[in-house]
Amino acid sequence: MKYVKDKEWLLKNLNANNVRIVDCRFSLAEPEIGKRDYLSNHIPYAVFFDLEKDLSAPVGEHGGRHPLPNVAELVMKLEAAGISSDTTVIAYDNGEGSYAARFWWLLQYLGHEEVYVLDGGYKCWLEVNNPVTEDIPAFEKADFLVNLRSELLASVEEVKEAVEKQNKILIDSREEKRYLGLEEPIDKKAGHIPGAINKPWMKGLRGNQYLPVVEQKQRFSDIDSDSQIIVYCGSGVTAVPNFLALKEAGFEKVKLYVGSFSDWISYEENKIE
Repeated sequence: MKYVKDKEWLLKNLNANNVRIVDCRFSLAEPEIGKRDYLSNHIPYAVFFDLEKDLSAPVGEHGGRHPLPNVAELVMKLEAAGISSDTTVIAYDNGEGSYAARFWWLLQYLGHEEVYVLDGGYKCWLEVNNPVTEDIPAFEKADFLVNLRSELLASVEEVKEAVEKQNKILIDSREEKRYLGLEEPIDKKAGHIPGAINKPWMKGLRGNQYLPVVEQKQRFSDIDSDSQIIVYCGSGVTAVPNFLALKEAGFEKVKLYVGSFSDWISYEENKIE
């Protein structure tokens, strides 16, 4: 299944009653800039969801830097944005792919199938002078029914078991120098979860756009399509483009370790390679 939609599709469906657009722009370096940019201008009818305030829970001792948000709170925000169980949702970021993909994964986890990422994000939207606005939309409250898909989520216990038994493939989605432990600009320890292979998430994109499915299949051609796979990154955000790419490439048994490396190292007993 294709989980990415192009700007032409969105332009054609901009006024559709059953389509909701979600602006997920964010900067780890400057967390407030996404909301500021949204208030300045955005795709018409788009609502704003913040990575840290809406799509993550507050940071605790465990759970990583972007823990899984409280499901009930997230559902309330979705309903307030007019997103029902029947709504087609398309999320965008600035073109990085990862912030919109985080929103996409969360809706998949809640059991919502009709959710997509805008290929190329806001940058590609602006390049062809598509319409933008500063108007903030208001929608009637909707009913969003949750059907949690726990098979998409890997716990730290499951990752520990995968390390011990080597019964699943662990994919580290960070850039190679962080995977190798040569550089660690964010987390307190450097290296990777033992046994993990490295598939940097940014290699699944060309410029700001996702590679075609045939090229994603080539990226993962060294992995058996029947394998059970757990993807992770630093905090469960940039691993999602790999999750999405794997699903598009036909891999069925894929899970996201939301806590990722920042959660893994919060347990003193966990080993690092």
